[in-house]
Amino acid sequence: MFVQSFRMTQRDWRAGELRFLLVALIVAVAALSSVGFFVDRMRTGLNQDAHQLLGADMVIRADEPIAAALRNDAKQRGLQLAETVVFPSMAIAGEGEQSVSRLASIKAVSNGYPLRGKVKVSEQPESEGVVADSIPAAGTVWVDAAILDSLHVAVGSPLKLGDKVFTIAKILTFEPDRGAGFMNFAPRVMLSQADLAATSLVQNGSRVTYRLLLAGKPADVRAFDQQVQSAIDTQNIKGMRTESLESGRPEMRATLERAEQFLSLVGLLSAMLAAVAVAMAARRFMVRHVNACAMLRCLGMTQNQVTALYLIEFLLVGVVGSVIGVLIGFSAHFVLIEWLGKLVTKELPAASFVPALQALATGLLLLIGFAIPPILQLRNVPHNRVIRREQELPQPMTVATYTLGLLTFIGLLLWQAGNVKLGLLTAVGFLGGLAAFALISWLALKSLQFLRGAIANPGWRFAITALQRRPGATVVQVVALALGLMALLLLTVIRGDLVSAWRNATPPDAPNRFVINIQPDQKAQFEARLEQNNIAGNDLYPMIRGRLLAINDVPITGETFIEDRAKRLVDREFNLSTMLDIPEQNQITAGRWYDNSKPEASVEEGLAKTLKLKLGDRLQFEIAGETVDVPITSLRKLEWGSMRVNFFVIINPATMKDMPQSWITAFHLPAANVAWENQLTRDFPNLTVVDIGSVLKQIQEVIDQVVSAVEFLFLFTLASGMLVLYAALVSSQDERTREAGLLRALGATRKQLSQSQWIEFLLVGSLAGFLAATGATAVGWSLAHFVFDFAWVFSPVVWLAGVGTGAVCAFIGGWVGLRHVLNQPPLQTLREA
Repeated sequence: MFVQSFRMTQRDWRAGELRFLLVALIVAVAALSSVGFFVDRMRTGLNQDAHQLLGADMVIRADEPIAAALRNDAKQRGLQLAETVVFPSMAIAGEGEQSVSRLASIKAVSNGYPLRGKVKVSEQPESEGVVADSIPAAGTVWVDAAILDSLHVAVGSPLKLGDKVFTIAKILTFEPDRGAGFMNFAPRVMLSQADLAATSLVQNGSRVTYRLLLAGKPADVRAFDQQVQSAIDTQNIKGMRTESLESGRPEMRATLERAEQFLSLVGLLSAMLAAVAVAMAARRFMVRHVNACAMLRCLGMTQNQVTALYLIEFLLVGVVGSVIGVLIGFSAHFVLIEWLGKLVTKELPAASFVPALQALATGLLLLIGFAIPPILQLRNVPHNRVIRREQELPQPMTVATYTLGLLTFIGLLLWQAGNVKLGLLTAVGFLGGLAAFALISWLALKSLQFLRGAIANPGWRFAITALQRRPGATVVQVVALALGLMALLLLTVIRGDLVSAWRNATPPDAPNRFVINIQPDQKAQFEARLEQNNIAGNDLYPMIRGRLLAINDVPITGETFIEDRAKRLVDREFNLSTMLDIPEQNQITAGRWYDNSKPEASVEEGLAKTLKLKLGDRLQFEIAGETVDVPITSLRKLEWGSMRVNFFVIINPATMKDMPQSWITAFHLPAANVAWENQLTRDFPNLTVVDIGSVLKQIQEVIDQVVSAVEFLFLFTLASGMLVLYAALVSSQDERTREAGLLRALGATRKQLSQSQWIEFLLVGSLAGFLAATGATAVGWSLAHFVFDFAWVFSPVVWLAGVGTGAVCAFIGGWVGLRHVLNQPPLQTLREA
């Protein structure tokens, strides 16, 4: 049986019956396996070197200096210790008017750092570096190569941090516990912890992250981890958490899980469209093998033998197609690594065989769910089909066929999403969007009958008639192509429109510099400096660090809330402020502004919604060791797009009179005044000046890389849409050939029929492009209106790009699928009818 099936496979391959089925399967498997290989390498990298990602076996992370008692306890358990202190500040190079500055991520490290893994340094910017055997020597720093480029310095040059001048000794090329690259927009400057005090950079109000690194015997580390975690939970210690080999880097794992879910769903969209093409190809295979199947039945084969024969043939095709798809996916995942992997880590382990096995299983599952049901109908072909060709073909569109395909689709969706809720929501959204597109396509198709006589051209009438004669196939073509095009339009034209709309919503004089860490004794001098240089929008606001302890006397922790954003908010310190008058562009939406006669607080309405706060609720903050209890007397709406200083919580001045505070301001600095900024950081070295434009540029670069990777995946989606278009055309090739032969026998010219085909392709592609552009624009408007809250300008470019691209794709698919239809002589067609 296997030998006979293998021979039939060879024959069908030479006849071209299996090639399209193979291509569709390859596209589906390649789309999923490319994501699979990428995620596998990322996850393996996190798991394999978890201790290197931590720089230790366990890390205690806190917003305040870690208590000496905790360190002593760890030493008594025989654990090794090291410490790091990380915060943003300005790095300054040059002297006098020639000085330049750059926001940097300062990291002070103690002896022994890192306890696990190795730091690599070099003396040449392009070098991979060598393992460092110590930390930076006293009076020296190690820096990222970006520092050298932006400050125009080299190894051996001086670099000023706060009140102290250092010498650049090495270039950092690898830092094991650095974390994700997109979480570290400021380049690193590393120094010895012994030199930190001399810089005078850590001031009241500075946002500093303290990390205590620990290493030792696994049992000792585990016991100490449990002890610290128990203390955090029982004492409700805020701003402190532990990281271990088991938890790894939570923020990196969470990011990877979200990326895996999103990329997998993108790949699955391509696979599902390709599966539709697989089903249509299998249907055509069944139709073209009905007579051969009847002959086999006449020669004595049973239904089970015929079924086994074709199942083996399709299994061979499935294995070969899946293997080729895996190989293409493995090659394609290097593109994702290039665009996305470097954002997370520089060194990744080799890929395992697990994604390959999963992709092979997916390919066979798609084949079983979408190709096997039509083939199983061949077992129902009667013997007398050999002499009675007029009998109807077996109908594959049974309830069982639909059910199996739907179950396969939902099963794959749940598997790839890794989350039942997300998978089901995506399934509902996908099927809902599919139904909406199908309905619009069907209505558009029906409306074409009113245009049939609008143009006195035979080709036009033939095209309209052909589309309406096969409405099901036409709708499938339009929907499949529209889905692929909409995805690409969202990531190209619509993304550009969103960015442009956001820029237009931002005033031209909006602040582009934020200055923080202004100390009380510097406030008057700093304000005078702003006035002397005619810097507009120079209001200074007090900033007070406080931690939310309780709401209405009920202690809160991260576990109090379900939403991730709420958990993050209550686990960190708030930047509180105080002032007599309500800030500009703040609007009271509920309650009243305080009168400063008693403790009161005004809360931003978004924060109130997240934390489920309402007027009259009492908030308890811990500020500098003191507890402040204030009721909420007003809710405010903020203009976040104004780029001005805003605060979630503002408390009346009388209540905050004796609280330690620093000051913050934001202003617009013209490009011509960059030298003044350098002078400012030179005179006030403790200040942190954040260049919003520079930060946004870096964020945009990261987003562009991510979008490029997703666009690459959506190319599989577009390819799948074109495969469906091709499959729909090829499935009707025999019927079209007979129609063309009959029309030519009745007097139609080859030119007229060719025009009819091109007009048909134009209508299908244009309709798909129009639907894609409309859907992409609707998504863009929704994002602008409901998420980003800025004006949206509808651009005709979206529709022009959609219709034009759709027509081109339809022309290509149509030409490939129907290029031989008009080549057969009419007489031969009539004889074979």
